[in-house]
Amino acid sequence: MANTEMRNQTVITEFILLGFGNLPILRIPLFLLFLLIYIVTMAGNVLIIVLVVGDHHLHTPMYFFLGNLSCLETCYSSTILPKMLSGLLNNKTISFLGCSLQFYIFGCLACTECVLLSVMSYDRYLAICNPLHYATAMNSRICAKLASGSWTTGLLVLTMTVSLISTLTFCGPNKIDHFFCDLTPLLQLSCTDTHLVRLVIFAITS
Repeated sequence: MANTEMRNQTVITEFILLGFGNLPILRIPLFLLFLLIYIVTMAGNVLIIVLVVGDHHLHTPMYFFLGNLSCLETCYSSTILPKMLSGLLNNKTISFLGCSLQFYIFGCLACTECVLLSVMSYDRYLAICNPLHYATAMNSRICAKLASGSWTTGLLVLTMTVSLISTLTFCGPNKIDHFFCDLTPLLQLSCTDTHLVRLVIFAITS
């Protein structure tokens, strides 16, 4: 009996990202549209980074953090859009490891963005409300620490969540009704208890 149950319970090792599967006639137009968006987004953010690094007039805290934000957006786009474009060309499968890695990178970048935007708000607050001490309070060393702290926080916050996801078993349907590996549709496919993962996510986002 146990052997029969084991044979019937097939462990899923890859997923199918449905994406825009219900719009086959728009597949090529959507591919061209998102490819154009990807190219424009990458070009715009890379241009900002090059200008901030290359022009010494832009070596100020505001532009330093803006350069970090552009770097973040470049990573964002490169995490989601290439696989999404591949899916529009009928390569819809993604391994469990690839799915976990995509979610981890996306989640880390999302957390980093939240912290970095808070840092940028604090920078503008000091510039407006305390201009006389602004140069001292936001020197290059402090800016570097705040930026590195933002990136480190983003990397660490999602580590526990992804560690918990890696322990889940997927043995049912393997179709994700999304164009990338987001947490909610991924947890819906698990055949093991996901309450602990949901509790950790709730604690992080609260």
